Amino acid sequence: MRLGPFDPNNIRVRRGGGGGLPIGGAGGVGCGTIVIALIAYFVFGADPSQFLGGTQVTDQGGYSSQQGGETGAQICNDNQYATEACNALSSLNSTWQPVFEKAGIRFTQPTLVFYQGGTRSGCGNASSSMGPFYCPGDQSIYIDTSFYDEMNHQLGAGPGDFARYYVIAHEYGHHVQNLTGVAQQVGSAMQQNPRQANQLSVLMELQADCYAGVWAGKNRNLIEPGDFEEGMQAANAIGDDTLTHGAVAPDNFTHGTSQQRMAALRAGMQSADDTACDKIVQAG
Repeated sequence: MRLGPFDPNNIRVRRGGGGGLPIGGAGGVGCGTIVIALIAYFVFGADPSQFLGGTQVTDQGGYSSQQGGETGAQICNDNQYATEACNALSSLNSTWQPVFEKAGIRFTQPTLVFYQGGTRSGCGNASSSMGPFYCPGDQSIYIDTSFYDEMNHQLGAGPGDFARYYVIAHEYGHHVQNLTGVAQQVGSAMQQNPRQANQLSVLMELQADCYAGVWAGKNRNLIEPGDFEEGMQAANAIGDDTLTHGAVAPDNFTHGTSQQRMAALRAGMQSADDTACDKIVQAG
């Protein structure tokens, strides 16, 4: 996907500080099957407030990091993956802000937080083994960019850049849900009917997939040959049924099957219309 260079004035980024969960060693989260199992359940947008403490952070960092006084541009240029994520964030902001303005809904940009190993989020402690996630507590997208290598080599999502853009666009979809109030409505429904919690979680994840597709659809002029296939490969790789290899019953799925995730991403890309994604949650 031919994304232009990020606009430093159109993104909020910071580097995550310490205080995260221990990684490796005694009592920590190791690599291998434990990491993959956690990624299987929490990758691409699981709300960490469901399984982390509710500790709120006070350092919102803005355009600088918590350490060293780095600018947002310096953080974004840290490596190729960081630059791609910042390019995607800048494009997502430019794409979604007019949609909110047209709908008369207040728009605020999310903050993209880069961290390594572990950090403290507005939803509590976070570990890179959880995969990327959105925290509504501080309206931030958290990512350890080493996840992209895990996604390619261990999850089979493919090496293409569109697969990586899809990660950020999906998490941004959760930000959209937070701003529109959908996340709060679904959260209330989960509390009122816990037995439907998994089903509602799946609908939320599929809508976020659809929103990711809408972003791509609205920027169809930037799509390159093979991008659509890369998106479908990534969506297929991170379906609950594919990730768990049948070890988890469908009633316990939290993100949707590979077919469901591909269908949601496809619906957004083909329609380029966010209202098409509303039908996914309404169907629940």
